[in-house]
Amino acid sequence: MKLLRLPRAQVRLGLELPWNVRDEHCHLLLAKGHVLVDQHLLDALLLRGAFVEEEEVRAAVAAAAEAKKVSGLLISGCDPLKSMGKMLSVFALWDQTTEELKALLTDLASAPDFPARLHAFALHLIEIFDINPDIAIYRSVRQDNAQHFYYGYTHAIHTAMVGVLISRHLHWPQESMMSLVKAALTMNMTIFELQGQMAGQDTPMRDKQRAVLHEHPLQAVELLEKNGVTNADWLGAIAQHHECAEGTGYPAGRKDLSEMAVALRVADVFMAKISPRALRAPLLPKEAITQLYREDKGGALSTAVIKEFGIYPPGDFVRLASGELGWWSNGPPTPAHPSSPPSRTRRATRSPRQCATIPGKPDSPLWNA
Repeated sequence: MKLLRLPRAQVRLGLELPWNVRDEHCHLLLAKGHVLVDQHLLDALLLRGAFVEEEEVRAAVAAAAEAKKVSGLLISGCDPLKSMGKMLSVFALWDQTTEELKALLTDLASAPDFPARLHAFALHLIEIFDINPDIAIYRSVRQDNAQHFYYGYTHAIHTAMVGVLISRHLHWPQESMMSLVKAALTMNMTIFELQGQMAGQDTPMRDKQRAVLHEHPLQAVELLEKNGVTNADWLGAIAQHHECAEGTGYPAGRKDLSEMAVALRVADVFMAKISPRALRAPLLPKEAITQLYREDKGGALSTAVIKEFGIYPPGDFVRLASGELGWWSNGPPTPAHPSSPPSRTRRATRSPRQCATIPGKPDSPLWNA
C-alpha cells in the first residue's frame, strides 16, 4: 500500500472526503464520506500527519472526471441543489443565504410578489438545512466575530434554523413550520442596520436605540402587511415575540401569547445568547441551554431546543480528562435534561501544541490530475 501525504488544498470543509485518511502507519483516522466542518480540527489533523492510499486517489480522480462529464449534460432550469449535488460546499450555500436575504428585504418596492418570494427563500433555506443539519448547527455555534455588520441577517437565518428544529420536534404541520421560519426571517426587518451597529459597539444600549427596539415588532408587522402578507400566525408571532407570559414584555405587555410567538421568542433569545458581540463574549451553548431550560421551567419548547440542538452541539469544544481538545461532531441528540450526560459522537483531536510534525512523503502529481 503506497501512501501519499494529504495536501491542505485537497480538503474542503463541508464536503465529504472522497477517500480514507490514514496516519503514516496506515491506521484509519477518518473514513471516506466523513464531512470535516472545523478548520482547527483540519489544521491539527494535517499537523499530526495525514495520508491517503494512492489507489484511492486514482479512483477519486477518475470519479471526479466522470462527474464533470455528466454535469456538462445537465439542462438549464433544473433545481440547483439537485444538479450541483455535493460539488458546491454546504458552507458556501449557507454563506450565500445572508446576501440573498439582505437583497430580498432591502428593497421591498421592487418585489411586488414579496410573500411568494419569501416563501420560496424559506423553502430554499430548509433544503440547505436538510443536506446536513449538523453543519447548520455548527455555523450558529461558531459564528464569525468580525461580521457584526451582518448580525441582523445572520441572526435571522440562525433563528429560522432553530425554528425548524423546534417545529419538527413538536411535530408541527408543514404550514406552521413555514410560518415560524418566515416569522424568524422577518421579525427584525426594520432594525437590521441597528442590530449590526449594536453588535459592533462596545458601549451599552442607548436610550434612543432602546426606544426603536421597543417599537420594531409592530413596525415589522405593518411593513409586512403593506407588502401583501396576510398570514395571521406569521404576523401574530412577530407582534408578540418580545412579550412574556408574566406581562413584562413589550410592546403591549400581553400575557395571552400564541405558541408560535413563544417558540419564536425562545429561538430568538437562545441565538442571541450564543452570538458574539463587541461588548460581550457569547455564552457557551451548554450555558445558554441551561438558562433557557430554567427560564422556560422545563417546558416543551426549551426541551425541544435541548433535544434537537444538543447541550454539546456540533462545533463545540471540550477539554478531555487527558488534556486533549475534543470536538463534538454529528450524532444523536442529547437527553432532555441539562444535567444528563451528552450522547453526541465525539471526535477528539490533539491540540496543535501537543502534536509533532511527522516527516511525510512528497506530494504526488496525482493530486493535480
